Amino acid sequence: MKEYSENNYLMLSGIQHFAFCRRQWALIHIEQQWQENLRTIEGRILHEKAHDKHSFEKRKDIIISRGIAVFSRYLGVNGSCDVVEFRKSENGIKLFGRDGLYLPTPIEYKKGKPKETDADDLQLCAQAICLEEMLLCQIPEGYLYYGETNHRHKVVFTNELRERVRSMFDEMHDLYDRRYTPRVKVTKACNACSLRNLCIPKLCKNLSVSKYISSRLEEEE
Repeated sequence: MKEYSENNYLMLSGIQHFAFCRRQWALIHIEQQWQENLRTIEGRILHEKAHDKHSFEKRKDIIISRGIAVFSRYLGVNGSCDVVEFRKSENGIKLFGRDGLYLPTPIEYKKGKPKETDADDLQLCAQAICLEEMLLCQIPEGYLYYGETNHRHKVVFTNELRERVRSMFDEMHDLYDRRYTPRVKVTKACNACSLRNLCIPKLCKNLSVSKYISSRLEEEE
């Protein structure tokens, strides 16, 4: 299995952008373009609260840690988890200074409500894969917390979901290495994209240069 060097790591959170729109991901992570809108600002505020690295809680048999830095040599990514709950479990791992075994469970905070796509599931699964690689354990599930519904949504990390994560990061590394920004597939989601004014999706529907020249030559014949 291929391993990536730290210099070639991608941002773990980028998989959510990639699943939403490959062009959006490329504009942010390859071309370093970004624009804020109300949704991104509200989401950032929520994550800043969840990522309070000085916050540590213990509730009965659950240890709650925030803002844990994670990475994976096999996915070639690094990032952080909003919250990781370590629950006492026979299938868990040993924690320094703690009695018993604890199984880590990643929790990702989202501002809105559950999406029609599995973009959030993919991001959470990528966090779990990183934790598994770092802690040498198996994590069967995690949770997405949505601020709009004030409810946790359980995500089971199936083999199919894990394979989608690996496949997407392979594609992301390929595009990043080639510094290639894909053309956009215009959808209704473009209207809510914070990069709409930078992407200008309508222009991407125009003919390419070669097709334009061919069409003009045909007109002159």
